[in-house]
Amino acid sequence: MNWIEQQGNWKTLGGLFDLENKEVRIQELEELMTFPDFWDDAQAAQKIINEMNALKAIVEQYNDLVSTQENLEMTLELIKEEPDEELQEELGSELKEFTSALSDFELQLLLSEEYDKHNAILELHPGAGGTESQDWGSILLRMYQRWADKRGFKVETLDYLPGDEAGIKSVTLLIKGHNAYGYLKAEKGVHRLVRISPFDSSGRRHTSFVSCDVMPEFNDEIEIEIRTEDLKVDTYRATGAGGQHINTTDSAVRITHVPTNTIVTCQTERSQIKNREHAMKLLKSKLYQLKIEEQEAELAAIRGEQKEIGWGSQIRSYVFHPYSMVKDHRTNEESGNVHAVVDGELDPFIHAFLRSRIN
Repeated sequence: MNWIEQQGNWKTLGGLFDLENKEVRIQELEELMTFPDFWDDAQAAQKIINEMNALKAIVEQYNDLVSTQENLEMTLELIKEEPDEELQEELGSELKEFTSALSDFELQLLLSEEYDKHNAILELHPGAGGTESQDWGSILLRMYQRWADKRGFKVETLDYLPGDEAGIKSVTLLIKGHNAYGYLKAEKGVHRLVRISPFDSSGRRHTSFVSCDVMPEFNDEIEIEIRTEDLKVDTYRATGAGGQHINTTDSAVRITHVPTNTIVTCQTERSQIKNREHAMKLLKSKLYQLKIEEQEAELAAIRGEQKEIGWGSQIRSYVFHPYSMVKDHRTNEESGNVHAVVDGELDPFIHAFLRSRIN
């Protein structure tokens, strides 16, 4: 990328940033912190502090970039007036660093939608195909766990249903970390695997599908009316991949929201009460997501859009045979190192998806 192209990107990002509004918001939050009753609600107070710290960090990052840009422009003018090979090499090195910092800053701006900063609830459901698809589900489960570990995010297993012979029938994860949902919303959709199946004695090539659903975690931020009479609550004995997941009491909870036939389960805790609390949070997130999808469907109908629904509408393909390739069908982002991708190297695909939303 040459200097002129870099300048063009910088101006675009500056327009997206809206420094003035962020500085006003920081002042509002600082004023709230001076109120005598600020710490009466510790949870609300911590939320305000976290928002202020995040805003201050990105404003500082922006100001650093502005300062670096001015210094680079001054150096460039000096070189134009009096060419200096050593100074030109130094400028080239600093420009690379500036480009990298600018790319990081761009991602921060792209993660600015209302619920991007929330924790993420991620569900995996293998499609038809029995053991082969269930094994693909377990590979994706490991992929997201490894990706989260590399980012320093915490992963909790809310529900786990093992496969009959291998893999999983379904799994629900709570991935905790700043902007977890903002990143993982890029993974929502159907993931397709093509490989020589280790479960086929004839060594034939198989195609498998797993759907990935991603929702932001909500606590009390949104108002969704959930009437007790609309709920069917069942308890059962937890099962899972290992003794640590298995309880000797009926602590696992399944809640069905009858009007929408929305079902959530949780077995992560030994306490039935805590599992019910987790399940209600998950239900609230699912009902909110359902509401958003209904609104999007109505808008699509008004516009006359036709969207294919089903296993054919995969967002990404992972091909192990006859060649090695991962391709995202929404952005055309590709990688020839399929093993690195399933080992958690997802950032190029996530970043490409986020950037595609403003192009």
